[in-house]
Amino acid sequence: MNKQTLFALVIAALLMGGIVFLGYSQKQPTQASVGPVGEALAAKFKDLSQNGNSSCSGQFKDSIVNMPDTARLKGSCCSPMSIHRYGEQVEGLKKFKSVSSQNIQEIPDDPYDIPAGLAKRLIPYYNMELTPEAQKAYDYAMVNSSEKGPCCCQCWRWYVYGGLGKYLIKTHGFTGEQVTQVWNLSDGCGGDEEHHH
Repeated sequence: MNKQTLFALVIAALLMGGIVFLGYSQKQPTQASVGPVGEALAAKFKDLSQNGNSSCSGQFKDSIVNMPDTARLKGSCCSPMSIHRYGEQVEGLKKFKSVSSQNIQEIPDDPYDIPAGLAKRLIPYYNMELTPEAQKAYDYAMVNSSEKGPCCCQCWRWYVYGGLGKYLIKTHGFTGEQVTQVWNLSDGCGGDEEHHH
């Protein structure tokens, strides 16, 4: 076997090995493609991102009171949802639902899928008077949350999550920092990061 034939065989073997390696590595799922969410959450994300029914209009906010409690307020308000951010939000909210071993049912599990009955319970809290000390905690959240408030605009979410903030401060002793974190994790505007207006 001369040197040219041997060289050609070595090159062919390297090329074949490279093709086999590339074919194998492409079949393996990467963390980036699978992402931080499981199959069930990915399926829910697909449903919510494609079948949203909520809007920022005052008319939609006013319609909530007439919805059945079992109706769902679904989808994002402004930007398309991001699966990566969605996974972070749903996971992050779990720790706040069980603060001090209390199971706080009023914190929605999913900022993009809220029962109308829960929204109806939270909206009236928005007008609740707070003590001066409690108001300081609420004011802190208003200044320090990503949206500079419970949502990016004064839509139904603003009143639902504003009411939730007051409820958490008054009933569960939440600090301004805790309310800020809940609001940031509950951002329903869509997009990959928190918004800054």
